[in-house]
Amino acid sequence: MGHGWEGVVLKLLRGRDFTFTVTGAEQVTEDFRRVTVTDGGLLAATGGAHPTMWVRLWFERDGKPHQRGYTLVDPDPATGTFTLEFALHDGTASDWARAARPGDTMDATLQGTRFTLPDPRPERLFLVGDAASLPAVNSLLDALPGTPATIWCETVHASDEKLPFRLDAAHHTLHTVPRRDAGAHLVSEVKAALPGLLGDDPSDAYVWIACDTVTTRALASYVRKELAVPKDRVEALGYWRAD
Repeated sequence: MGHGWEGVVLKLLRGRDFTFTVTGAEQVTEDFRRVTVTDGGLLAATGGAHPTMWVRLWFERDGKPHQRGYTLVDPDPATGTFTLEFALHDGTASDWARAARPGDTMDATLQGTRFTLPDPRPERLFLVGDAASLPAVNSLLDALPGTPATIWCETVHASDEKLPFRLDAAHHTLHTVPRRDAGAHLVSEVKAALPGLLGDDPSDAYVWIACDTVTTRALASYVRKELAVPKDRVEALGYWRAD
């Protein structure tokens, strides 16, 4: 499968192409699926992985290529393997994940991923996401063990209450928030709680937001402008667009 004009642009931006091979799949919940792959040399070529690291996977729909970003879960440079996790819905990527079996292959392009923790290391984490950004949330929790973290997870399905968060009960607090009013309910819940949790000095905190683009934009603006969290202490990424 060719990658069309998007592939040409990514090549011009020095994107690197790899082919992943499925080695196994696990249905974690009825709406969340895990697919394990060999990396086609990606981890060796990049010297490893960083928290929230993602790749662009290529899918075909109606004879045309489409790419979507997915976070690497538990990358192992020694074996050249990692896992991809899919929040299932109606769509080409989800259809592929549901059908994935050992031996299947997947084209991927590495371009655009980056991550740098603020220095000094944050003493508190505030993470806002949903099922789609769960792999990235878990990678941050893994990267900062023992750091107190408050997590808001927007849920759509009843099964989202069973999502595999990597929580340390001694340090992590999870709030699940049902999706209502196109994300406005999550915005109001975070706005109600975050100022009191941040206190008067947010300089030792790190706020990471990855929901739908509208929700992410609203919360990022609020955190930066109204709560005055320093720019290098806020990371915001719109993971998907609401219909």
